[in-house]
Amino acid sequence: MALSLFGDLSSPATDDAWSVTRLTTTVKRLIEGQLPPVWVRGEVVGCKVWPNGHCYFTLRDHQSQVRCCLWKGDRARAGKAPVDGTEVFVLVRPGFYEVKGEFQLSVQRILPSAAIGQAQKELERVKGLLHQDGLFDTARKRRLPAFAATLAVVTSTAGAALHDVLTVARRRWPSARVLVLNARVQGDGAVEALVRALQLVNRLPDVDVCIVGRGGGGREDLAAFNAESVCRALAAVRVPTISAVGHETDISLTDLVADVRAATPSAAAEMALPDHREVRRTLDDLAARLAGGLGSRARLGLERVDRAGDQLEAAMTAVSERHGHALARLAAQLDALSPLRVLERGYALPTAPDGHVLKRRADFRPGDAFSLRVADGSVDARVEK
Repeated sequence: MALSLFGDLSSPATDDAWSVTRLTTTVKRLIEGQLPPVWVRGEVVGCKVWPNGHCYFTLRDHQSQVRCCLWKGDRARAGKAPVDGTEVFVLVRPGFYEVKGEFQLSVQRILPSAAIGQAQKELERVKGLLHQDGLFDTARKRRLPAFAATLAVVTSTAGAALHDVLTVARRRWPSARVLVLNARVQGDGAVEALVRALQLVNRLPDVDVCIVGRGGGGREDLAAFNAESVCRALAAVRVPTISAVGHETDISLTDLVADVRAATPSAAAEMALPDHREVRRTLDDLAARLAGGLGSRARLGLERVDRAGDQLEAAMTAVSERHGHALARLAAQLDALSPLRVLERGYALPTAPDGHVLKRRADFRPGDAFSLRVADGSVDARVEK
């Protein structure tokens, strides 16, 4: 059949080459013409109903997977759209989407098997063990440092997640040091690579925050971040951790184990690093408030000093006046007792040349000179007899 359809494959003539459209159309005709409707059993992954009414999902078992489409016109009789992680029986017609060159199954009926798929069973088992060991408890969650200087990023160097983290880091905190630990994030060997990278974080000095993650993908693409060994290795990291796996609608077990969950790798970098522009604005605001506070305190201090000076001056004036009045009273009393006051009333005070006062008659001997002190001065005198 191949030779009759495609001709002599050994012929090098380019005129015999088929176009892509001719090839995909032929394959579609072969598949849909030769394969009858068939019941298939498998686990539903990535089910999504689009705005146009079509429903797309992946059906898988432990070895293989295939894309399925439930068209809008078939949904009413096919049954309820399946739920991720459940096991179903589907009646399908094999088909080929020639526009993209993809093999897919057109779903005609859906019957739930009352069971969950093997992958979902494993996910629930791991989730139960981690919950039992307290790895989901909020009490063990650590706060992120306010000013992280060094980030450890566990992701694939080939993915877009690393580019997003580096872009945000350069924009928000240019002085930050980013240490990249390359690890596969899906497929064979991804679990072992992630565990090794997370264990290596504990051997790196001066790390402040660890980010583990990847960009978006299907549910099966995020399977490595639901592995028990990866979750336990993440819980053992000695610094605060951020899980940034997939897009906002994707939740993995590492999101529940990590100290902080970020919707995307970009959001994780924004959580881990401060914005230098906001920090500068905050510092400027604090400086302005400090200057204003110091100015207010200085003005308040000067006002208090002025008030204290006025109070001190008033107190000193009051004390001076009080003592002045007392001194005036004492002066008046002394003045009243002064001998000069007596002399002003007409009395005189005789004194010898040596200055002592002559008080008795016997002190006056004939021929002795003495002074007679009167109110306005002294008069020289001599004793006659």
